[in-house]
Amino acid sequence: MWKFKLQSITNYLKSLRDQIIARFESLEQGKKFKRTLWDYPSGGGGEISLLRGDVFEKAAVNWSGVKGEKLPLSDGEGKFFATGVSLITHMKNPKMPTVHMNIRFIKTEAHSWFGGGYDLTPMGFACAKETAHFHTVAKNSLDPHGLDLYPRFSKNAREYFLIKHWKVERGVGGIFFDHYETSNFEKDLAMWKSVGDRFLDAIMPIYRKKKELPFSKEDKRVQNLMRARYVEFNLLYDRGTKFGFASNGNPEAILSSMPPTASW
Repeated sequence: MWKFKLQSITNYLKSLRDQIIARFESLEQGKKFKRTLWDYPSGGGGEISLLRGDVFEKAAVNWSGVKGEKLPLSDGEGKFFATGVSLITHMKNPKMPTVHMNIRFIKTEAHSWFGGGYDLTPMGFACAKETAHFHTVAKNSLDPHGLDLYPRFSKNAREYFLIKHWKVERGVGGIFFDHYETSNFEKDLAMWKSVGDRFLDAIMPIYRKKKELPFSKEDKRVQNLMRARYVEFNLLYDRGTKFGFASNGNPEAILSSMPPTASW
């Protein structure tokens, strides 16, 4: 039974990855993602998909599915299988916000759980209407699965995406959940898929609207200062980064979240 479930979840993630790549490429003038396969030492592996284009200064849409003898960063967990899609965008136009999305599934010998979410980080040029749209899509993706979920997950995002040493949020929030496991696996799976399926609805209207906006050298300077804080969060606090290094993951895939330039 679990073999079928794991294969189904893996197939879903790869399909979602391909959909996101296709939609991102639709904003470019012929620029395509470069895909690179990698192997995991104890089984499985992943694929890095990286784009450097005219709209996306750098974008990474990565998939992985790995297994091992002991779940990293845990106590008492034995053999594990972890799979997920993780993406980050760093836009050439400073008026276009950075967006991050990750959905993942982890199975150990004892239990299994879902995690994920997405958040929006303007690079110095926040827009209240865009923030409202982003959160509305997130809420609409969760409400059919429980009216308590959006308030919980948005609060999680505000707390998780906090740059503690600056005492500010990384961006304008979103949703975040981890170790999500109830007594109803199929219901949990449906909620998780809804988050993944609605992600493009949250970000693509913003990108289509703003990709032609003019910007200045001063705007780029501001963007690079904001990117520096993104670097600080990912290297100091991000659980995915810590998990990746602790599990002996692919450094190139882990660090693909880094912006192409940043200033301090």
